[in-house]
Order: sequence, then C-alpha cells, then structure tokens
Amino acid sequence: MRALIAGATGFVGRRLATKLGDSGVEVRAIVRDRDRAGELERDGVELHEGDVLDGNSLAGAGRDVDLAYYLVHSMGRGGDANFVERERSAARNFARMASAEGVGRVAYLGGLGGDEAGSRHLRSRHETGEILRAEGPPLTYFRAAMVVGSESESYRMLRDLVNRLPLMIAPSWLETPTQPIGIDDVVAYLEQAPRVAASEGREVEIGGPDVVSYGEMLDLMAHALGLRPRPKLRVPLLSPGLSSLWIGLVTPVDAGVARPLVEGLRTPTVVEDPSGAALFDVQPDSLTEMLRLAIAEDSAGARA
Repeated sequence: MRALIAGATGFVGRRLATKLGDSGVEVRAIVRDRDRAGELERDGVELHEGDVLDGNSLAGAGRDVDLAYYLVHSMGRGGDANFVERERSAARNFARMASAEGVGRVAYLGGLGGDEAGSRHLRSRHETGEILRAEGPPLTYFRAAMVVGSESESYRMLRDLVNRLPLMIAPSWLETPTQPIGIDDVVAYLEQAPRVAASEGREVEIGGPDVVSYGEMLDLMAHALGLRPRPKLRVPLLSPGLSSLWIGLVTPVDAGVARPLVEGLRTPTVVEDPSGAALFDVQPDSLTEMLRLAIAEDSAGARA
C-alpha cells in the first residue's frame, strides 16, 4: 500500500508518517521545501516538493496512491481576511489532483463544531471537508475536538495559563463543553482508515471518553502538573479579542493565533454520533492519561 500525506511536517502528520512507515506502508509526503523535510526523508518517506496552493506543483503526487491524507490547516492569524479563501483553494487543488490521478480514497482530519455557527476557523475546517467530499475521491472525514499533545497550540495555551497565573480571569468560554482526544488515538484512527472500508464516504466523529468544560480541563491540567487548581474570577463579558490579548500577554502564544483559538473555544465540540468511531479498533485514553503523556513528552523534550 502507498499513502500520500499533505501536511506531513505538522503536529499530526509527522506522527502519522512514522506510524504508517512502521506498519509497512510506503509513504509519500507533499512538502514545500525538501531541504526542511530531512527528518522525513531519513525515515524513508518519499518527498514530493509542491504546495497545495499551487495546483500545478501537485502533478504526480497522487500517482499509484491508495489513500491520501489531507492534514493541512491554517489557524488564520488575527485579522487575516484571506485565509478562508486560501483554505478553499488548497482543498480544491488537492481534491482535483487526487481525483485526476486515481487516488482511491482521501482521509481528512477536521474539527467538531463549525457546521453553521461557531468560529470562522471551525467553519473553514468544515467547508474544507465539504470541498474534498464534492471534488475528490471518496472521503473519510474525521472530526475531532482539541487534540491533546505536547505540540498542540490549544494544549500549550491551557498549560501555560495554569503554569503562569495564580489567579485566572474566567471568561464565559471556560464553561463550553468539549471532548478532547489524545494525539496517539487520533493517529490510530487515521492509520486504521485504509483497513476500515465501511468508513468510506462518511463522517467519523472521534473523541476521548471524557466530556468536560474548559474550566474543568484547566483544573485537571493543574493536577497533572502537580499544582493546585487556580481560583477563577468570572468576567462573562470578556470578548474574544480581549481574551486573545490577555492570553498573548501571559503565555508565549501569539495574540494573532490566540484569537482563532479562543473563538473556537466558544463553540461546543462534543461527539454527537459515535457510530463512525465504533468501526475502528481504538480505545481512547482518559483525559487524565492524555495530559500525563503530553506533560511527560514536554519534560523529555526540555531535557533533550
């Protein structure tokens, strides 16, 4: 089997490339600059130099590919008014290439929420899935809430809030329900996709076993870090813009990235239809365990 990954240098893509390679799959990756993808090449990944925003550069990427993974996503920094159109263009280019070159199936990792209301970046992620479905080969559309791992921007933001603040401002989004999932479990779902024929042409909502508010998640983060949960001062009128500025001041997360993150945190992201996930042999970790694993990876990285 041969798999193609767009987004192989990202947080999820790198781990998926390793997992597929370890299971005997031939992996090809679309990279914008092969000089910056040396780690993938050393791991035996075939590189196709191209950019999803340039359809011509994708020619040949889908040759002899059984399943193509689309893991490209931009947060759309701050006032970047063009990111939605770039997302549309990239998805169309990839879908049309995959269709023209006979790719058997596409798997896409999008987000829960965003079908109608919700943040601009969650709506854009859902629209990407609709474009891939309409213009490409049969689609397996995975939908997840926050992916917990040491390289996740959302995870880092919540970790740093707990680490840096003895008293926390508590905007209304801390009450929003969510169903986070660990990075290893996300990769397990994606890796199994080629062997789960019944997932072709359907949405697969994935999440861990725990539905919590973001406030509860912060308390669990504190316990995982060996800290006491932070007292919270409720300020329900704190806007996304002010929230993002506050986060930019007290954490290393850029305010331009924080704003779309905060807008997403205001949208409930909970699995409503578990039937797609039931097709897969994955038993997701508890939130306590996924936080423990992420923090241990953080610590190992700091020591390296």
